Amino acid sequence: MKKQIVNGIAALALCWLAQAAFPPRTLAQDAGMTQGAAAGGQELKYVVIVSRHGVRSPTGKTEQLNQFSRQPWPGWSVPPGYLTAHGGKLMTLFGAYDRAWLASEGLLASSGCGDADKIHIVADSDQRTVETGKALAAGLAPGCTIGVQALPEGTADPLFHALEAGVGHPDKLLATAAVAGRIGGNPGSIADAYRLQLNLLEDVLHTCAPGATCKDAQSLFEIPATLAAGKGDHLVELRSPLGTAATMSENLLLEYTEGMDAGSVGWGSVDAKKLRDLIQIHTASEDISQRAPYIARAQASNLLFHVLASLQQAATSRTAVGALGKPGDRLLILVGHDTNLANMAGALNLSWIIDGRRDDTPPGGALVFELWKDRGTAEYSVRTYYTAQTLDQMRNATPLTLESPAERVPVFVPGCSGANQACAWAAFQATMQSAIDPTFTK
Repeated sequence: MKKQIVNGIAALALCWLAQAAFPPRTLAQDAGMTQGAAAGGQELKYVVIVSRHGVRSPTGKTEQLNQFSRQPWPGWSVPPGYLTAHGGKLMTLFGAYDRAWLASEGLLASSGCGDADKIHIVADSDQRTVETGKALAAGLAPGCTIGVQALPEGTADPLFHALEAGVGHPDKLLATAAVAGRIGGNPGSIADAYRLQLNLLEDVLHTCAPGATCKDAQSLFEIPATLAAGKGDHLVELRSPLGTAATMSENLLLEYTEGMDAGSVGWGSVDAKKLRDLIQIHTASEDISQRAPYIARAQASNLLFHVLASLQQAATSRTAVGALGKPGDRLLILVGHDTNLANMAGALNLSWIIDGRRDDTPPGGALVFELWKDRGTAEYSVRTYYTAQTLDQMRNATPLTLESPAERVPVFVPGCSGANQACAWAAFQATMQSAIDPTFTK
């Protein structure tokens, strides 16, 4: 018995020494090992990037927001909802990084225009999305000709705004019930659930800088909470302190990522740490209204249908109905909005944590679908990621390189992802098809 105990202690010691010499790999490191052709005899054949536009000016009416703050919200140099010059620069940096990453995987050449005709970019019709597409193209292939496909400004594009474009006939009562089921049937419960974050935002809104002219401010908690079926192309009309606060927290994010001086970001009271807490308000609002499965499927099915068709076209090298671009393309970029990403995530039950924030969809953030081919079996698989610049990379316009990259995290796709995070092609097709409601496709 004594000898067995001694041998056991020796074995434990050897195990401890082995762990000290070779510490356990983190999930990020393991995910990194799956990337690249050398990871398992695979080669990257095609990539779909569904991106949010870059940093823009606020879209809400400033005079309505000013009633909740003691000081007026700062002005911007571009019209409401427009991509800023800083936002365009950030997307050009992201495009250059994408080129370096795809070149490292052997999908594109490291420079030159030889691959330009294999890159297809489609943007929503808004100024901020079209200009984001152009900025990405300029970073991907400087000096080359890569057009950005988009409908005339102001036109509802069914790819990004299916319901507004008249695709399908949604049941608004069912959509309202779906939201009610996420909030316990009580719109007033939302403010209670997020009182900590709302109080933190109110502290910011009630800031009065030394020497500033300040006024009384209305409390967010005075906003009545109501839920009703939507009008027009809106499925649901949900009003609550959280909804208004979500707009404000995003505006603070835009101020920070635009690189405004510290005294202008939240009237000098918001830094990156506090911003991460405040962004939870926007994420929570999106979760309630945009990730509800019925709403998500109605609004994302058409986009998911075209993403799947484009991947199928790349896998078969044959024209597929609904595919965007042409057979032989290597990269498809779709530039839309945070609602598109939230809807896709809701329909597929996806989640992520990036730069310390759960399920955030910041400017320039993107869902990435990679199509890989096994060299030995010729079988295809799909890997899904979420990528975004960090808050400080955006604020400081930090150049992105393979050594100093944008954040990139693996996304597990329920229904098809395996232990290695990859989806076998047939399982990925089945999962996507189960998330797509054909009555909302075109």
